[in-house]
Amino acid sequence: MPRPRKPAAEKPPKTIASTQSLGSFVKSVCDIMRRSNCASALQYVPELTWILFLRILDAQETRDAEQAEALGAVFSPALRAPYRWQDWAAPWSDKPDHPKTPEGKSQGWKRQELFAAGDGRLFDFINKELLPHLHGLDVDLRSGLPNPAASAKQRIIGRIMTAVERVRVDAETNLRDILDRVHEISIEHIDDTHFFTLSQVYEDLLLKMGEKNSDGGQFFTPREVIRAMVHTVNPSLGQTIYDPCCGTGGFLAVAYEHIARKLGKAPASTDLEKLKHDSFFGREKENLVFPIALANLVLHGIDQPNLWHGNALTGRATYAALFDHAPAQFDVILTNPPFGGKEGKDAQQNFAFETGATQVLFVQKILAELAPGGSCAIVLDEGLLFRTNESAFVETKRKLTDECGLWAIVSLPGGVFSTAGAGVKTNLLFFTKGKKTERIWYYDLSWVKVGKKTPLTLAHFGFAADGSVLDDAGLPAALVADWKADEGHAGQTFPSYARMLSRRGKPAGDSRYSWTVDFAARRAEARAAMQPLQDQARQARGEAVELKERLRSLKKEKKPDAELRELIAALEQRIGEREKASRELEGQAAAIDAAMFDLKAVNPNAVSVVDQRTPAQVVAGIEAQARIVADALGRLKALLP
Repeated sequence: MPRPRKPAAEKPPKTIASTQSLGSFVKSVCDIMRRSNCASALQYVPELTWILFLRILDAQETRDAEQAEALGAVFSPALRAPYRWQDWAAPWSDKPDHPKTPEGKSQGWKRQELFAAGDGRLFDFINKELLPHLHGLDVDLRSGLPNPAASAKQRIIGRIMTAVERVRVDAETNLRDILDRVHEISIEHIDDTHFFTLSQVYEDLLLKMGEKNSDGGQFFTPREVIRAMVHTVNPSLGQTIYDPCCGTGGFLAVAYEHIARKLGKAPASTDLEKLKHDSFFGREKENLVFPIALANLVLHGIDQPNLWHGNALTGRATYAALFDHAPAQFDVILTNPPFGGKEGKDAQQNFAFETGATQVLFVQKILAELAPGGSCAIVLDEGLLFRTNESAFVETKRKLTDECGLWAIVSLPGGVFSTAGAGVKTNLLFFTKGKKTERIWYYDLSWVKVGKKTPLTLAHFGFAADGSVLDDAGLPAALVADWKADEGHAGQTFPSYARMLSRRGKPAGDSRYSWTVDFAARRAEARAAMQPLQDQARQARGEAVELKERLRSLKKEKKPDAELRELIAALEQRIGEREKASRELEGQAAAIDAAMFDLKAVNPNAVSVVDQRTPAQVVAGIEAQARIVADALGRLKALLP
């Protein structure tokens, strides 16, 4: 007769009181996964996603049920026994004070039943019962049709879990260890100032997905950059916020936090309902990332993320049901479109200016989906700003500046995205739809040195966490060092991006790091320079037309003699010369026009340090350094035995 199996030991709750302790906790879970058939981040991030999601979902539903009971309201849970975390994943104990399920059973009762039944039964339950049940919340598994009885939350749960076909972890002992550790995460045991959200986890995990030999970097935008963009646009309740390539949902999550903070600690229930259900919209192409985005947003507090799964550029949907109530245009667009990609003809044919460049097509899409009066904040690569040698790039920027007021461009340091697998130089563009671009305000952060250990932070932009302007004492020392070293700035405040933003468009908005380009004047200058060339081109074309008429008449002669043939040849040559001259003049005019759309940030106020020493002084400096090195080596030798 087999011995009864001992129950799994219950672990005490663990307080996660800082981002650092959260990172250490997540790393410990990932370490188990790496030894359990999830070697790379592209494998263990999706696995960790659904496990974390079900854990926090259970905690949220437990809390919501208690609140409903206190108010005498009816609560309808998305999951029932035995499919809740508290049934099959929570550690079990027979101690009297062990937490109970609503039905009065000890939490973890199902897990203990499976444990007692023998190895492999936990896997069988998850793969053959739990996952099919969760998949069936959204789609009837027999017919393949949407489940009409599903609530909005159940539909989202089903979508999150659809990508999970089976457990990837290869040993039940490792899986139980993972479940025990994840169970330690509790809403009640996390410091309020560091409330658990998946976005905090993905700060680390998505960086790993973006490491060498991985394509995960395209899904990650540094959260500090996102926060600076959100603070700049300052979205409010009542606006629709949209990201056409939302990745893991970072922009939408940060925008939610921003608006929720503005609503205060006691927002009206109607305001919360609108914020959680009718405010946030996005599209995502990647099968790997779509469920991660849904989980991230739900656990942020966005109960109904209106996400569309499919290729936004071709318009082909993989799953569109969650996007049914989306408007045609949006009030605020926050995004970081992928750059460097090459789109096929099936995507290009949907746009007026065809190109394989993914980011150019996304800009065109954004211009169509931005509502009149709406604002956009977008990350774009340097190449799109300065390239004037391809028609689609020029015409897209023309459309942007014709239909929108491009009011700010921020030049970022070259290493901002290098930790996410992309070393491309980038810029932030801000524009509002409805008026032509008149003046563009630039701010230069490109000189800031950043790297893995010294990333760009919100403080580099001059923002506090709540979006207020930091005083100089709160700014990074490396940011203000050169400024303070200049005696001419004594007593002046540092012209940070956040401080100068409110002064843009005015003389006070210009500084060592910021300047304004009069784009309307640039247009006028370009037109003035183009006009004589266009006039000459028209004249050359007109002359060619007249010459062709003469040529046509001469060719009607039935028997042209040698003199006539010579005249015809001369006319044909002259026509070719006039047409060539016309094309060259038009090309020169087009080059002037295209050059107008070189929007690259080139700081005219940058302070350049020039070495003004003579050659003799340089040599003397080298000799002095050599003497210092020689003296140091001599002292070291003297210390040797």
